[in-house]
Amino acid sequence: MKRRQKVTPAVAATGAPFLRRVVSLPEKFDRTRYPFNIRAFSDGIDLSFQTTVTFFVGENGSGKSTLLEALAECCGFNPEGGNRDHHRATFADRSDLAQALRLSWLPKVTEGFFMRAESFYNFASYIEEVSNLRAYGGSSLHQQSHGESFMALFANRFEQGIYILDEPEAALSPQRQLSFLKIIHDLETAGHAQFLISTHSPIILSYPGAILFSLDGDAIQKTAYRETEHYLVTRDFLNAPERYFRHLFDTPRDEGED
Repeated sequence: MKRRQKVTPAVAATGAPFLRRVVSLPEKFDRTRYPFNIRAFSDGIDLSFQTTVTFFVGENGSGKSTLLEALAECCGFNPEGGNRDHHRATFADRSDLAQALRLSWLPKVTEGFFMRAESFYNFASYIEEVSNLRAYGGSSLHQQSHGESFMALFANRFEQGIYILDEPEAALSPQRQLSFLKIIHDLETAGHAQFLISTHSPIILSYPGAILFSLDGDAIQKTAYRETEHYLVTRDFLNAPERYFRHLFDTPRDEGED
């Protein structure tokens, strides 16, 4: 029988983040066009980071991926994923949002990685062509399951720097998500890494000491884990799934029907 991984409460990290603040430049922030007209960006962007692990939450279309992609571009990472060494000619210029942001560092770091689940296949194909697979655990990322390839990336390429991750849970089972939290913990408590992560996973969002930003309102606002829709819906569903099924599947009776 497979032994379940024991999870013990982690202590919040005391290390300071490398990236301290992100602000938008008013002269480059045209609210009449996309992506500046996204609701959460309506008052501009001004984010301060006090911890080494920050989560971005919100409904689909709220701007999470758009914001993380722009931050990755500002860090010199390819918007399809990778680090500063993975330069592909497809994206020669920064996006409009990236050009409208200014990042404040202490100290400035150049190491790190941007991972987005939706374009990971393209990144894996690029690695097949140009990189030594030993740096990714010795096996082709395409010859592993989706979840295994994600974990191979996390375990072998995450060392020191800033890590910007867009929905890393997309291919991870609940058990793998717990293993991912252990990787985050080992790196950030040693002062080696800072993480900016967008996620829908209530497991990943539970990481101790993290700060959560919600993009579901008219501005990007801090929120608490147990106040997120991700936590509330998951908790209520697991407590009484039949209530949700009645609401989702029951059809109203026609008028006049006996």
